[in-house]
Amino acid sequence: VQLQASGGGLVQPGGSLRLSCAASRFLLDYYSIGWFRQAPGKEREGVSCIMSSDRSTYYADFVKGRFTISRNNAKNTVYLQMNSLKPEDTAVYYCATCGYSDSVYSTGYWGQGTLVTVSS
Repeated sequence: VQLQASGGGLVQPGGSLRLSCAASRFLLDYYSIGWFRQAPGKEREGVSCIMSSDRSTYYADFVKGRFTISRNNAKNTVYLQMNSLKPEDTAVYYCATCGYSDSVYSTGYWGQGTLVTVSS
């Protein structure tokens, strides 16, 4: 059982980054996988989730229209394409198993984080 996030870095406001989450076959087959983030001094929050059953996607309001989640089962990877980045998007981003009910929530398996810094 494994989740490993990568792709973080420093980007200017308005720029783009793509995060990758390498997942074990077991998790991809049986769990929805998504992204969470934690900014300094703030609680962790759900960003996006893609369902294992039907590939439905869900987003927090603060990223709708800017972020896109996708999965490539052949590569055992879930992606988060982040466009129009803002300084307030600065956070450690985590991939994790997820669900959705009014908001994205964790269902227990976590990967390590990758730091995204949006700054000029």
